[in-house]
Amino acid sequence: MAKGLEKHRERERKLSLFGKDLTRRSRSCCELCGASGRTLEIYELGPIPAEPEYDRCLFLCPECREPLKNSAALQAERWHFLKEAVWSEERVVQALAARILDRLGRTESWAAELLEEVYWDEETEALIREEPL
Repeated sequence: MAKGLEKHRERERKLSLFGKDLTRRSRSCCELCGASGRTLEIYELGPIPAEPEYDRCLFLCPECREPLKNSAALQAERWHFLKEAVWSEERVVQALAARILDRLGRTESWAAELLEEVYWDEETEALIREEPL
């Protein structure tokens, strides 16, 4: 048990090293909804690699991060801001937005229509398809 805890703490320490770069990249705003003045935490885009990768990390506010723990409970009306996030310059932001929209698109026509309008390069498309939300 101690080994597992030690590995977890080491992984968390490595993730925290991305903090300054993520703060700079996000301009201290949630990378999905754009909210500022909130506590931001690192969210890793799955599948989670053995070693943390900066290019798979986003800075998210609690309002965006918490619902992702149970994607079946996503409330569609809250996620309309993804209309901007899918056009982000950051591949990881585009991928997470697309995964959320894909999940919402099963019941929400606006989400499905938005996904049809967006074009991604092959690398982004591969990242989106790696793991559904």
